[in-house]
Amino acid sequence: MAVITGRFPRTRRQVGRASDSVDDFGRQAYFYWLAIINIPFALRKYKKETLRLIAEISMGTGALAMIGGTVVIVGFLTLMAGGTIATQGFASLGDIGVEALTGFFAAFINVRIAAPVVAGIGLAATIGAGSTAQLGAMRVSEEIDALEAMAISSVPYLVSTRVVAGMIAVIPLYSLAVIASFIASRFSTVVLFGQSAGIYDHYFTTFLQPLDILWSFFQAIAMAIVVMLVHTYHGYNASGGPAGVGVAVGNAVRTSLICVVTVTLLISLAIYGTSGNFHLSG
Repeated sequence: MAVITGRFPRTRRQVGRASDSVDDFGRQAYFYWLAIINIPFALRKYKKETLRLIAEISMGTGALAMIGGTVVIVGFLTLMAGGTIATQGFASLGDIGVEALTGFFAAFINVRIAAPVVAGIGLAATIGAGSTAQLGAMRVSEEIDALEAMAISSVPYLVSTRVVAGMIAVIPLYSLAVIASFIASRFSTVVLFGQSAGIYDHYFTTFLQPLDILWSFFQAIAMAIVVMLVHTYHGYNASGGPAGVGVAVGNAVRTSLICVVTVTLLISLAIYGTSGNFHLSG
């Protein structure tokens, strides 16, 4: 009653902020639900748009296409991550006299942690930020309102198609990312540090489990879906002109990075949290 009558202004502000947070969470959840349930409709109705977005996400457009778009960016990130893992692994394991296990270290860390997280960050910084900027520019220039005026449902056309495109494009992208991390780890260990190629390959193939690779791809797909949903929401609801689009991109990148590491944690707990699916033998 005191809040309603205007007493305790600090309490009123705190309650108002909490209420706004709950409302925003509800709006996001409803938006994500609409985007997901409209995926079948988008695939039937907007095939050409979906294919265009897949090509744009994978190879980029304009000047970005000159360097391969997301393919090169994600590949470069995972390439450097794989080299770093091999460097740290060889040096750390060498301190206790078991540098021969660098191949095991690369197979274990690259698939379960490094490649998924680095690829997720690359997706958020490239296709995610780009989607937010595109939709934000369309919102502030009233193009989305124009679509609705022409009886074109904007969520399936603009959002669901991008979610599908991100989910499909991430599979070959992540394949290249994993291969790049493996190549970098082997190159660093064998060429730069002089370990025998046979020793490295023996431990690498012994401890590289195909099931881990499948779970890693599942994690990458889940990350792509989450990243696209978060970024399309912020872009679709941008306001305040060009400055508002910049704010939306910043908010979306921060949120998606949090979601990437959260997805990694939750999937790791679900898959490896009890037994670890790992035995140091062989």
